[in-house]
This record gives sequence, structure tokens and C-alpha cells, in this order.
Amino acid sequence: MNRRKKIKDIYDKRMKQANLKVNPKKAKPKYISKAERAKMEAEAAANPSTHVDAEASETSETKDA
Repeated sequence: MNRRKKIKDIYDKRMKQANLKVNPKKAKPKYISKAERAKMEAEAAANPSTHVDAEASETSETKDA
């Protein structure tokens, strides 16, 4: 019984690790480098109307939900 339990525990542990690797949690946003953030800010400054429209549509969607 003890040997079976140890083998089963090892198997379960490996399966859990494999499942976590395949399906990671998406809690953290994707990392954006400082250069990319500066580039995005420059684009937003160059095109303020599209940025404002996107924010307005996002806020209206959240109010509807």
C-alpha cells in the first residue's frame, strides 16, 4: 500500500506540473519594455482621437455589463 501511494503521489505531482505548464494562469499582463511603452505613448500623442475613442468605447461597454 505504501509503495503504491508513493508512486501515485509522484505521478500526480508530475501531472499537475505538466498541466500547469500547458495551461498557465493569465493573471499577469504581458511584459512591455520601456522602449515599447515610450513608442506607444508617442503614437497615442500623435493620434489622440483614436485613443480617446477606444477609451470611450471601453467605458461604455463596462457600464452596459
